[in-house]
This record gives sequence, C-alpha cells and structure tokens, in this order.
Amino acid sequence: MNAQDIINTVSSKAGLDEPTTEKVVGTIFSVLEHEAEGTTVSSFFAKIPGADALAQKYDVMAAGAAANSGGGLLSSLEGALGGVLGEKAGALINGIAALKASGLDMAQIQQAGETLVRQAEAAAGPDLTNRVLDQVPGLKGHLGL
Repeated sequence: MNAQDIINTVSSKAGLDEPTTEKVVGTIFSVLEHEAEGTTVSSFFAKIPGADALAQKYDVMAAGAAANSGGGLLSSLEGALGGVLGEKAGALINGIAALKASGLDMAQIQQAGETLVRQAEAAAGPDLTNRVLDQVPGLKGHLGL
C-alpha cells in the first residue's frame, strides 16, 4: 500500500475530495516527520511509498506555511507560539492550523485521521504505527485516537 492508496481510502471513507484529502494526509505525515524520532519515523515512511514525498510537499515547517493557510491573526499567533516552543511543538501547532484552514471541521479531521491511521497500520504494521503515534501524543488527541 502506498501513499496514494491511503489518500484514495481516506477520501472515500471521510467523504472528502482528493485534493483536500491529499493535503490532510500530507500535513499529518509532515507533523509525524517533524515530531517523531529518527529511525522510527524513517522505518514507518519506508513501509509507505510516497509518504515522505507527501510530507515534504505539505511541510508544516516550511517558510510561510502558516501564513499561506489563510488563518490570519490566529495562524500568526500559532506560528509565533510554535517558534517560541521549538520545532516539535511548532510542527504540531502549524499542522493543526493547516488542517483547520483547509475548511474541515473537527469531525471531518478526526474521521480522516482515524482512517489514515488504520491504513497506515495495514501498510506499516500496528506496532510501528503506534510507536510513531506514541511520540506525538498531541496529534493523537486532535485526531480523536
């Protein structure tokens, strides 16, 4: 199973169009890339061809990522707070801001996130997926896991 297979499944189960789903999946992968520790996340991405490229495409820490989300003052505050708290906290804050800026409500974000996790477990195995997610407990909370 590759990243495109995951996007297709999340799109159909969460009822989202493909471009929005790609952004959601890429944003979540980017948060994991920045927040989870080295070899665990590398092993995780190695099991899902295309996941790393998707994380790079939707890099939550890229210059202007929060500014481009169209969130205005809230995104500016979240970006500044992320800068103060460091990259790890900033990646999660920027990722959540990007997900909200994509026009989805929390129920849709949670549905997409839950489906993404189930697909990742099928591709990378539940043990590895859970080890990666356990390193990012704030993301688990936002995804309702």
